[in-house]
Amino acid sequence: MSQAMMMRQVIIHPDPEDGGWVAEVPSLPGCISQGDTKEGAIENIRDAIKVWVEGARSVGLPVPDEGFDVYLCVV
Repeated sequence: MSQAMMMRQVIIHPDPEDGGWVAEVPSLPGCISQGDTKEGAIENIRDAIKVWVEGARSVGLPVPDEGFDVYLCVV
């Protein structure tokens, strides 16, 4: 069975305590991962998103929609 592709906003930032990078998905509460590099963190968050969505569906919880309103403010 093929799964429909989904898009999620991912925020990635350096981890000041451990080094490496942290990736978070704002629309999926608690969906967070990390990696030694940006690429590693992105690869890991892809897996985390799949696990989060599968877990929610398996217990009958709704999967939130993605809003995609993104603003970058420079001050």
